[in-house]
Amino acid sequence: MTEPQNDLEEALIQAATDPGSRPIFYKKLLESEIVVLGFSNVSEEGSRTAVEGEKLSIVNWEKSDGTKVIPFFTSVSAVQKILEEETRVVSLPARNFFEMTKGSTVYLNPKLDFGKEFFPHEIEALLETGVNHSLTQRIVEESTQIQLWQSAGYPTEMVSALTSLLSRHPVVKAAYLCMMQELTTDKVPTLLVGFEGEGSLELVMREAGSVVADTAPKGMLVDFVEVTRGDSGASGYMFESVEPFYRRSWGAKLWNLLRPGHA
Repeated sequence: MTEPQNDLEEALIQAATDPGSRPIFYKKLLESEIVVLGFSNVSEEGSRTAVEGEKLSIVNWEKSDGTKVIPFFTSVSAVQKILEEETRVVSLPARNFFEMTKGSTVYLNPKLDFGKEFFPHEIEALLETGVNHSLTQRIVEESTQIQLWQSAGYPTEMVSALTSLLSRHPVVKAAYLCMMQELTTDKVPTLLVGFEGEGSLELVMREAGSVVADTAPKGMLVDFVEVTRGDSGASGYMFESVEPFYRRSWGAKLWNLLRPGHA
């Protein structure tokens, strides 16, 4: 797939090169029609769009390790690139496809340069939250002793991806990063990302969770916190001791640089 045939393919290519844009791809995917290999109880040859109430039989493929996946595609053109023989295909909304295939592993554009395998937990998260990973909320009791410090190792890939994402969210004034460990528990140290914002940060954190799941250092857990000036604890430490890795004043410039076709 060299030249994108539609907006979904353009978003997929961008997501492959810029992890910070992956939430945009997931949004576009859920709004788009996709193409599956299969047939229905409506006897028509070639490519067609499914209608409400139609019964579909969708093709499964087997990977080299023996596991089964359901292939789906961004366009009929994408199908034609990997199948030499003419085959029956059906178009349907991606959200309907995900609802139909819950519990299965599905693969977008297998055997092509740009694709994505979706596991069952990712599909559940997509349908529920709009991104492929769900956040788990937890409360740190006020009496809990925590230690905060700046790590010698810097998660460059994660920070770069978050910076790309945050440049699309003007509600975020700044973002900070440090290490955290709860001293009163046996919990291992985690990366702590602090978001300073104006207004609700719910969407930002939800999308950031998806980006971090793909880019955080292997085996490292990441926590998010909203930081407010004048507060103590993590907020006080970040404002006093940590340089932000992102400021809103950089956002417009970064967004222009990251848009497809801009350099």
